[in-house]
Amino acid sequence: MKPHSRRQFVATAAAFAGAVATGIAANPRIKVGFLGTSYSHFEDKHKLLSASPDWELLNFSDAEVIVVESAVPDHGRDALRALEAGKHVHVEKPPATTLDEMRRMVQLAREKKRLLQVGYQWRYHPGFEKILEAARNGWLGDIFQVRATIHTRLEEPRRAEWAGLPGGSMFEQGSHLIDPIIRMLGRPKSVKPFLQRRASDALHDNNVAVFEFDKALAVVTNSVLQPNANAHRAFEVFGSNGTAVLRPIEPGTLTIDLAKAAGPYRAGTQTVELPPYRRYVGDFAELAAAVRGEKSLAVTLDQELLVQEWLLKACGVE
Repeated sequence: MKPHSRRQFVATAAAFAGAVATGIAANPRIKVGFLGTSYSHFEDKHKLLSASPDWELLNFSDAEVIVVESAVPDHGRDALRALEAGKHVHVEKPPATTLDEMRRMVQLAREKKRLLQVGYQWRYHPGFEKILEAARNGWLGDIFQVRATIHTRLEEPRRAEWAGLPGGSMFEQGSHLIDPIIRMLGRPKSVKPFLQRRASDALHDNNVAVFEFDKALAVVTNSVLQPNANAHRAFEVFGSNGTAVLRPIEPGTLTIDLAKAAGPYRAGTQTVELPPYRRYVGDFAELAAAVRGEKSLAVTLDQELLVQEWLLKACGVE
């Protein structure tokens, strides 16, 4: 655990213990269970919920909220099973391998008045939040281009697993960057995927997707061939008044360069201070508040469906 994460955990635990010791009533814990444990994010999410004062870990039948962390091909099936049982659902990304599965998930969530949250790991990243805020408020001017890069080095045993996914690594990893692009710019006019197999196996491992919007283009590059790739992951937004660049994404370094001052930012180049970030904390804090009726989820069901539709198109699925 990183130093700031450790401090954050200790502070949270101490605050909760102090409230109990002094008799201050805390919110009742929300009953949560996991469905599947094979996804790579399971361990960190399990540790987070085990230590949180918001959540009480139980089995499927007793839980109010189900966290789907099964293998990617099973996400849709397991999320549907939980929704059919009347549970709120946090489903690991990508939430389904077909658009039909996603449509049924959204329909069930609406019919049963249940929450459906997809676990894209950077939705609550402060760097992405500030970029989307600047874009939506017009501080960057008219957005005309986005460039987004997510590479990794995938070891041989996992290549066969990812090869079975539509679009290969674009589906598994590129989805993290397609998500904020669609939520920022809305419905594209078209997307042109370039899905390449560099090795002799079936995995699309070197990929580009070019999205066309009414007045903007967005390019997502994804490969599993790059060593030391984390330092080169980036999300760049270009507008008529300036640029916002998050590079690297973790730990986040955000630079904003404006022609004219806008919002909280002055003209010129500036490094924006970001608060400490730990994956999944924001997701489950918002989910807990939504279950208690204190707020709505930031990403609507319509937005979840739109992201899934264009993720699949970017992976060559029409």
